[in-house]
Amino acid sequence: MADTGPPPPSTEAHGSTPPSLVASTRAGYAADMAPTPEHHDPHAPWVDRWSAGTRSWADEAVRRVIADDTRSADTHLHVFPLPPEWGIDLYLKDESVHPTGSLKHRLARSLFLYGLANGWITEGTTIVEASSGSTAVSEAYFAQLLGLDFVTVVPRKTSPEKIALIERHGGRCHFVDEPSKMYTEAERLAAESGGHYMDQFTYAERATDWRGNNNIAVSIFEQLAMERHPCPDWIVVGAGTGGTSATIGRFVRYRRLQTRLAVVDPENSAFFPGWVTGATDYVTGTPSRIEGIGRPRMEPSFVPSVIDLMMQVPDAASIAAMRHLNDVTGRCAGGSTGTNLWGVWHLVARMLREGRRGSVVTLICDGGERYQHSYYNDAWVRERGLDPTPYRDAIDRFFAEGVWEPPQAP
Repeated sequence: MADTGPPPPSTEAHGSTPPSLVASTRAGYAADMAPTPEHHDPHAPWVDRWSAGTRSWADEAVRRVIADDTRSADTHLHVFPLPPEWGIDLYLKDESVHPTGSLKHRLARSLFLYGLANGWITEGTTIVEASSGSTAVSEAYFAQLLGLDFVTVVPRKTSPEKIALIERHGGRCHFVDEPSKMYTEAERLAAESGGHYMDQFTYAERATDWRGNNNIAVSIFEQLAMERHPCPDWIVVGAGTGGTSATIGRFVRYRRLQTRLAVVDPENSAFFPGWVTGATDYVTGTPSRIEGIGRPRMEPSFVPSVIDLMMQVPDAASIAAMRHLNDVTGRCAGGSTGTNLWGVWHLVARMLREGRRGSVVTLICDGGERYQHSYYNDAWVRERGLDPTPYRDAIDRFFAEGVWEPPQAP
């Protein structure tokens, strides 16, 4: 294939579907890799698959993805108002301010760079994913940035707000009735289209450089550098793929920090019982009601050995904590943020009992505008047999009296 040289810089408007990154053709990987007289000599002891066109497309694609990161400000680290006499500082890293509105923007960027660097994503590649929503929104954004088609396999019960966001970024949703079928269906679609299955549940823990390179752990510790307790006692996160917990857990060990990692898990998820029992093949077969976290099986990208503490959180408690955040700070977040905060209140109470002063960090995973029909809708909550009231009462008492007595799990 003739070398057309690097394509010109993009001038398309933000959010529009860009033109091909290589001006000459969209023939893609298969055509670029086809043997040509100058590439293949039957008498030579080698097969040369170099393609200048393929490499120049990949170079420009990597540039675009990195440029998107470079022009984005870091996510904010908000202070949550705790009683000053407690001597404990709580910080909320607001991942909802990413261009696609969630923590998964980081994952999608890493997965695209990983796929490009491995040569799996080339010009014309159809990107396929299995996603509960937010990862698909972010991957659709990056696929559109590179002029690639994107299709995601999602559970039929995924929120309409997330489906609309996927489609807004040019993606297409392929629905399955059973969440457990997402993986095989995504594999099938990728095989049929000749595309690339991103497979977030396998590659999330390895696509991000946990040593540094602007990952979320680096960001947290840099932002805490001037605080009175710059090395937090706890970082509290949930697990969807397990990529975030793997990155943070590895980073604190690599940097020899004394911070402990707590992972919170919703009802029906396999992560907590799998971690407790050591069963890497643990399966519940039941989907999580808290979108974005919890899985019906132990995922390959979940790394149990980097986690110091795990906690199972009732779904009603997640909703109560999410709404409490909105009432106290005016920050409207999703259910997984509530799961994080319920775990935070347990750990803050533990620090108070032990007479410890220090800091705790958790994440605002995404914005609550995606869940107005569900977690913020009282009728929706009641229909699912959830009662956040006793959990909210426990939070209110904790702040009023410093007494932490959460309801007993049903």
